[in-house]
Amino acid sequence: MAYWLVKSEPGSWSWDQQVKEGAKGTAWTGVRNHTAKANLVKMKKGDRAFFYHSNEGKEIVGIVEVTKEHYPDPTDKAGTFVVVDVKAVEPLKKPVTLAQVKADKKLSDMALIKFSRLSVQPVTVDEWKYVCKLGGL
Repeated sequence: MAYWLVKSEPGSWSWDQQVKEGAKGTAWTGVRNHTAKANLVKMKKGDRAFFYHSNEGKEIVGIVEVTKEHYPDPTDKAGTFVVVDVKAVEPLKKPVTLAQVKADKKLSDMALIKFSRLSVQPVTVDEWKYVCKLGGL
């Protein structure tokens, strides 16, 4: 299993909206960056990702699971970009803020800091375990 982080502005798509989609989940649409697209292509069914609220909140709030591997993004008229389907797995008991991540030396190499604008990014196994611990899981 690989681990990831996906970002969404809560005003556009929030954790609560993701949870409401239930077991069927939803397509992770709207990615328009080629590096983020490459990460979507690498995602496999069963992989897990942190759900991060960007701009408002700036915190990791939950965990989603990939339920369907990449296919063309139905919102991309040019046909260049892809989506994966994800479903909510569980919320973090305590959201992990961007400020916490930046202040923690154990997370200094995390893509969330190094590639702050990237909307779909890899997370190492050690980072995953540590952030889960910080989040009360």
